Amino acid sequence: MISTKGRYALRVMIDLSQHTDEGYIPLKDIAERQGISKKYLEIIVHDLVKHDFVNGVSGKGGGYMLCRKPEEYNVGEIIETMEGTLSPVACLADPNYDCDRANKCETLPMWTEFNNLVHDYFYNKNLTDLI
Repeated sequence: MISTKGRYALRVMIDLSQHTDEGYIPLKDIAERQGISKKYLEIIVHDLVKHDFVNGVSGKGGGYMLCRKPEEYNVGEIIETMEGTLSPVACLADPNYDCDRANKCETLPMWTEFNNLVHDYFYNKNLTDLI
């Protein structure tokens, strides 16, 4: 399940995509437009800045803006940055995971197929697809 943190991060990124020509966007404006607590958005944008998705500037005329063009962000990278892996099972989430059942696991092909569907779905959508 994708938490509010991941969903709200997407909403922030979409909001910034829709206002790229306006320069730095104050967080209070995003919070008002999205109906999300400014306090909660502060936590989210902190992570987005930390992972180089957005730039932040303090003070008068400050706010947030995307580091790249909207079409250069895919939904998968945003969600996984905020949520962690989208993989449904540990053996697919970590390539170094040592599973003693991997060569005889009857369910691994199903989990692999599901994992690939989810991955491809989110990684083949960019922000401009959502605007």
